[in-house]
Amino acid sequence: MQAHELFRHFRMPELADFRQYVRTLPTNTLMGFGAFAALTTFWYATRPKALKPPCDLSMQSVEVPGSGGARRSTLLDSDELLEYFYDDVRTLYEGFLRGIHVSNNGPCLGSRKPDQPYEWLSYKQWVIIEQGCFAYSMVVVPLYDTLGAEAITYIVNKAELSLVFVDKPEKANLLLDGVENKLTPGLKIIVLMDSYGSDLLERGKKCGVEITSMKAMEDLGRANRKKPKPPAPGDLAVICFTSGTTGNPKGAMITHGNIVSDSSAFVKMTQNIVTPSPDDTLISFLPLAHMFETVVESVLGLNASDTHISFLPLAHMYEQLMQFVMLCHGAKIGFFQGDIRLLMDDLKTLQPTIFPVVPRLLNRMFDRIFGQANTTLKRWLLDFASKRKEAELRSGIIRNNSLWDKLIFRKIQANLGGKVRLMVTGAAPVSATVLTFLRAALGCQFYEGYGQTECTAGCSLTIPGDWTAGHVGAPMPCNLVKLVDVEDMNYLAAKGEGEVCVKGPNVFQGYLKDPAKTAEALDKDGWLHTGDIGKWLPNGTLKIVDRKKHLFKLAQGEYIAPEKIENVYLRSEPVAQVFVHGESLQSFLIAIVVPDVETLGRWAQKRGVDGSFEELCRNKDVKKAILEDMVRLGKEAGLKPFEQVKGIALHSELFSVDNGLLTPTMKAKRPELRNYFRSQIDELYSTIKV
Repeated sequence: MQAHELFRHFRMPELADFRQYVRTLPTNTLMGFGAFAALTTFWYATRPKALKPPCDLSMQSVEVPGSGGARRSTLLDSDELLEYFYDDVRTLYEGFLRGIHVSNNGPCLGSRKPDQPYEWLSYKQWVIIEQGCFAYSMVVVPLYDTLGAEAITYIVNKAELSLVFVDKPEKANLLLDGVENKLTPGLKIIVLMDSYGSDLLERGKKCGVEITSMKAMEDLGRANRKKPKPPAPGDLAVICFTSGTTGNPKGAMITHGNIVSDSSAFVKMTQNIVTPSPDDTLISFLPLAHMFETVVESVLGLNASDTHISFLPLAHMYEQLMQFVMLCHGAKIGFFQGDIRLLMDDLKTLQPTIFPVVPRLLNRMFDRIFGQANTTLKRWLLDFASKRKEAELRSGIIRNNSLWDKLIFRKIQANLGGKVRLMVTGAAPVSATVLTFLRAALGCQFYEGYGQTECTAGCSLTIPGDWTAGHVGAPMPCNLVKLVDVEDMNYLAAKGEGEVCVKGPNVFQGYLKDPAKTAEALDKDGWLHTGDIGKWLPNGTLKIVDRKKHLFKLAQGEYIAPEKIENVYLRSEPVAQVFVHGESLQSFLIAIVVPDVETLGRWAQKRGVDGSFEELCRNKDVKKAILEDMVRLGKEAGLKPFEQVKGIALHSELFSVDNGLLTPTMKAKRPELRNYFRSQIDELYSTIKV
């Protein structure tokens, strides 16, 4: 008997028996089998593919021979650093011209009034102020309106500003205060965007300052057209005054070439973005078809169809960089209404595709999401769904059309407008827990960058495909990064640890009229010393582990890096802000804690304590419970015993720019915080016994 006949001889009766068995099964069981088979078929047909990384993720940077241990991006073909991405874009002026062309004079800048849609200016309508300056090789000096009169006076004099643009009459009056008091004698013209009264005009005349409107300035330009005087790459573009946590702000001199090289590196690292197609098709063979979408992949770099939401300060180089990237690609930039409480409404209306963020916003998003999961079942489902998508992240898969997206995360994504495909976080450290969860929940390319004003914004960035958290990516293609010894903190470059130093075409030219501060930041070989402590990970990525500048010693001589400790404690559910403090004559740390107004009540209620927010902030049991939770998190994070706070005081008002406790870039102003809370600090040290 042949083999196939033998097979048929033994198998056919069994198949007949199986068919007979199937006929006896209940209809519901058969439907269950069918659904399972269909789901399995669907999964195999639509299972996502991992984004192909642009390099070997186990080796994201390489050491440059003869550089003293400096490392460069493996995206480079040689040790030559990237200065530009497009041949025809070497300055900000040329970048804007490219945007006009690739957008076909499409919509450029958008704004809105409450409950109204966005209104747009085209690219050719917007050659004013900043772009006007760049077209004629003039230098822009952004002013934070929250810097305060003293700092604004300092900047106007330091930069020798004779003309200042403002939006509101109140800001013009603030500037006139300085002129009247003979503090800013060089200021001659103030241009207002909003309407103003004759009283302001008269006040300006009395002190020799011309007050004029933006419309009058535009009319003057139309009547006196001049050919552009384009800048060269080495010309200054921006003098960005760092807000500073101590002393007067410093004017970082940034050239066109600095900005072009940094933005070009960002474009090179993110140029191939794989996203679900906006025209995802539906599977039709399932009764459940309306719940599923196929994974249709499209490779799409930044382009004129993108929309960027702008809510960060325009005087921040992070936002300046992102806006130049958008303008260079003909994309749209929509401004928020100016009130952070209305940002979510702006996001839903604008529906941006590009969303730069800062950790403070991410923390609030994370806390709100879990705060709304107010039952055990909801929290379990949220955690279970995020774990499933995190498993995909570890495989390099990013998507927003899985079953978990349909059932759990769609509302979260809709809160950001529903079309976000690229997010970047920077300006401060972000918790690995928060970043990993939001990467999973939002299902978009989500990069973490690191840098500072002095290297134009960024010097390292996550590489596409590496969606692990706890590091700040690899060196960007525009710069080298090396670590140098910090012996008194026991960080040694030979062990892969030390102060982060940056060198490349994105590094600034120095501080305006301040050679001493410039020499502190830039060494004789052109290396920028950041003051941050970094560590090389085995895969060539950089991890920021400490900070030099905000160190202090306790009585026994232990060095304390308060920001590291604060970032650990901020993960406590009821904590919105924390300020860790220590003194050289004291042997332990204390902290001022601002509870989260949205979560404290619910958190306290679970512990049997009720009351208003203010009452809970005064409750000793609540304070004790918060301290215990902070210490628990500290232990889990590996804080040493002397790094743990021994006592806290609760404060009901958030640290803010308005009350002078935060810089405009949302960094703690530590001297001001110490002075503001001096009485609470003294009381804690006098009452705590250790």
